[in-house]
Amino acid sequence: MSTPTTTSNPTAAISVDALHKVYRVYSSPWNRLWEALTRKPLHEEFHALQGVGFQLPKGEGLAVIGENGAGKSTLLKILAGVSTPTSGTVQVLGKVASILELGSGFHPDFTGRQNIQLNAAMLGLSPEEVEEKQPSIIEFSELGSFIDQPVKVYSTGMAMRLGFAIATQVEPDVLIIDEALSVGDGYFQKKCMDRMQEFISNGGTLLFCSHAMYYVSSFCREALWMKNGRIEAFGAATDVIREYENFLLRKGEAPEPVPLDEPAAEEVKARVAALEEIRFHGGRTMAGQLYASFEEPLGLTIRWRCEDPSLQFHLAVGVDRSDGVQVMSFSTLQDGLTAWTGATSYEAELSVPKLPLLKGEFTVYVYLMDEHNLHPYDARILKNAFVVENASYEIGLIRAEHQWSASPRGGMRGEDTRHLMPSP
Repeated sequence: MSTPTTTSNPTAAISVDALHKVYRVYSSPWNRLWEALTRKPLHEEFHALQGVGFQLPKGEGLAVIGENGAGKSTLLKILAGVSTPTSGTVQVLGKVASILELGSGFHPDFTGRQNIQLNAAMLGLSPEEVEEKQPSIIEFSELGSFIDQPVKVYSTGMAMRLGFAIATQVEPDVLIIDEALSVGDGYFQKKCMDRMQEFISNGGTLLFCSHAMYYVSSFCREALWMKNGRIEAFGAATDVIREYENFLLRKGEAPEPVPLDEPAAEEVKARVAALEEIRFHGGRTMAGQLYASFEEPLGLTIRWRCEDPSLQFHLAVGVDRSDGVQVMSFSTLQDGLTAWTGATSYEAELSVPKLPLLKGEFTVYVYLMDEHNLHPYDARILKNAFVVENASYEIGLIRAEHQWSASPRGGMRGEDTRHLMPSP
């Protein structure tokens, strides 16, 4: 893991050096007024950022992660130019577009169309460029007639649509996104993810803040972990995310999986693609509970349908112990399979020839994913999906294939090698 570089680099897309941000906190508005009149300090200082420094090359993606209150949003606001640091230097090359707090930068009494013109002009576009970009922004947002309604009547999802459309369609050099994709319908979330992939592929520089570690690791090669206003770790995204998740586990605050409520029948019917059936094979069922055994086969049959045969699909399956410990996962994309496409009805099978689990109750997660394995069209949580039985008590979760090798200390006998698990 590397240490953030603070030496000036004129070619870096973003350079931050010794950045501090201090807020004055007053116990009441009267104290603020009284301090202004008497010049007597009546505030406490909150150090949101303390000596932050790093560099990000052009065309890279940087994930900004950390707990709530760690300073992530403060850092992104300064980089986006909507807040100023107390001290330190910031250099951002090129045109910057940001999606921070939903609705920020919008005038509530202006229509969506007027806010497009206002925000595009604030990003440095000329009137001619605004006129040129406006149709593509409106088309991407898919707001229809609401584009001529005041933004104050928009839902949070509609505000996200407009904000993302403006930020990405004006072709920025640097794009900053702070948790904006957590709202909105699944269809538009996929559209935004595809646009982010395209932005990075075309050489754009991305700063992405999210609590969804799977997403940030997919979009970003590097990660910056903020803790109490300081940089705790900086480096390859996989390494930093692993350190951060281990930190949360030690605190007893392991990141929760994305909640997946069992959808209503009408909701499933309305989806462009939906899981229809998930069926186990193997094991034995008793009183409605599936029981499996160590080293016996277990599998899943997964059926789904879609309306558009041009859609592409991957499958992902996760297995967690009942206490939330992630045990194993399977992904058709990671296993090198090509995406399914060209039909409206599909059936796939996942088989585990020898279950490596020794004991316990397990929950199974099934995800119907897009071609990039990023956006879930549909998902199911099968709580207490199966129980693993064992005739004898063994310590641990799995049994790994292994062997023992030993020789008597006097060296009078040949080497004694014993395989405790036969090779297949």
